Amino acid sequence: MLTDAQREFLSRNHNGALTTFRRSGAAQMSVVTCGLFGDGVAFTTTADRAKLVNLRRNAGCTILVGSDDWRNFLVLEGQARLVSVDNAAADEYRDTLREVYRTAAGREHPDWPEYDQAMRDDRRIAVVVTPAHVYGRSD
Repeated sequence: MLTDAQREFLSRNHNGALTTFRRSGAAQMSVVTCGLFGDGVAFTTTADRAKLVNLRRNAGCTILVGSDDWRNFLVLEGQARLVSVDNAAADEYRDTLREVYRTAAGREHPDWPEYDQAMRDDRRIAVVVTPAHVYGRSD
């Protein structure tokens, strides 16, 4: 469970470095734009990305969220949940992607129907990382 201070930090900072694990066990890292989502953080990706292939095989991951100058950061170690057209009702899929946009961008989209169509066309997947362990410096 995130503390109030951690939630505040994650709501203000959106630079992320995600670590997933390859079949060999080697780490694979990706830069993501993320935002506070429930008791964790979320971002979107497309189906052809290595991070998604890795997460489908092993949901265990770590995401470091840093301030703009990277002096302050939080590391969330936990499990990823994937929300896609294949495993969610249409409303849940749309609403999840919209909320990920809001929290990662810090604003409303100027044209939600256009956004929804672009997400369906790209077959975007929301990745929600819920931590089991959180550490770092988030002054």
